[in-house]
Amino acid sequence: MIDSITEVFELQQKNKYALRYSTAQQRINKLQALKSSIQTFEEEIYTSLQTDLRKSRFESAVTELIFIYSEIDFAIKKLKKWMRPAYAGKNIASLFAKNRIYYEPKGVCLIISPWNYPFQLMMSPLLSAIAAGNCAILKPSEFSSATSAVITKIIKKTFSKDEIACFEGDQSVSEALLKLPFDHIFFTGSTAVGKVVMKAAAENLSSVTLELGGKSPVVVDETAKIKNAATKIAWGKLINAGQTCIAPDHVFVHRSKLDEFITHYKSAATAMFLKENGQTDELSYAKIINRRHADRLMDLINDAVNKGANVAWGGEAVLAELNIQPTLLCNLAEDSKIMGEEIFGPILPVIPYDTLEDPMDRINEKNKPLALYIFSESKTNIKRLLTGTSSGGACVNDVLIHISNPNLPFGGVNGSGVGSCHGIFGFKTFSHERAVVFQSSLNMSDIIYPPYTKKGWVLKMLTKFM
Repeated sequence: MIDSITEVFELQQKNKYALRYSTAQQRINKLQALKSSIQTFEEEIYTSLQTDLRKSRFESAVTELIFIYSEIDFAIKKLKKWMRPAYAGKNIASLFAKNRIYYEPKGVCLIISPWNYPFQLMMSPLLSAIAAGNCAILKPSEFSSATSAVITKIIKKTFSKDEIACFEGDQSVSEALLKLPFDHIFFTGSTAVGKVVMKAAAENLSSVTLELGGKSPVVVDETAKIKNAATKIAWGKLINAGQTCIAPDHVFVHRSKLDEFITHYKSAATAMFLKENGQTDELSYAKIINRRHADRLMDLINDAVNKGANVAWGGEAVLAELNIQPTLLCNLAEDSKIMGEEIFGPILPVIPYDTLEDPMDRINEKNKPLALYIFSESKTNIKRLLTGTSSGGACVNDVLIHISNPNLPFGGVNGSGVGSCHGIFGFKTFSHERAVVFQSSLNMSDIIYPPYTKKGWVLKMLTKFM
């Protein structure tokens, strides 16, 4: 495997210079070919997502396939504009020059994707890499092996290995890849593994984009429309059984609205994901990816309960079926594991507060999250929360939807990520922004010396541009 990885890497190193000359239309053709191949394997993709995560066809369509079709179409529509050199302003040293920013491909890129949205989170950075004119080697997660196998089929059908190649396998494959001097590494996954990737990239001074996670908080204030807030939070928390990097991790609810929030959350979650008998509906509710992750989630619940928390709802599991019911926890001790670790599952800690400073202080005490969600009808409170905290992205009176707009950058900050993606932001991530100055052939000494200085011409020009 290591020899074949090295062979493909060397082929792509040779080919990357040819791709620098690719036109917008050639790149558009590649994106269209990728979309066509995805459509060819669409039924296999649905089946593989059902196998790996028990995702319903509807959920797979909305969060994986339609998401990618939309991004491809957006890139095709905008690519010619993105590739044009951008105008840059002048300064005193370039009064008579043309200043431009050229977008050149970074070269050979490595894309490592996770298991929770195994199709979307591989294809999204890949289409950006293609749009920017790069070669790429892909490493999908071994935990979502069925989807990884379909991704490999799509890549082999669509591209030659000296342009795009896919390597399946376990951690040893990732380790072998990370030893190579890639021009850029795009990693999506946990913060802990992100640190490993960044250290490996530093050995070769490879640039990196890290799409990580963290504990994305929700604040529901006393002015919020509670039923609406609870419904949206329940959907955002429980889609893919909570295994979403921007899922609401925990919720701060104004104490006066606590009981009302819990009532509406239970009602919304039941309507969306449970049967009449109270058991989870396997047609709409995903499973936990594997037994190790399911055991970790149950350990978080048990640890919280042992430290004084009470299960306000749910908490049951059928581990043999990798099924954990939607769960609400209240009265949590601050030293509970669940208050320190990213949950990545269908468990929602509910934390009452009295003044807005309390959730703000607690958010700021922890690493900057990937997302912040605010439910409020108070412009003052919304402004205070947005100004007084930091996060990769934020939604007001909604959850998750910022990831779906390719006109917005998506990414984290510090512990929740480095860099951004989607739309032009993904194109720029896989591009080097090269500064180019086209200087006038006019002799500058003719300008800064007489007769111009005697007429005060230079002084006027300097004054204008300073």
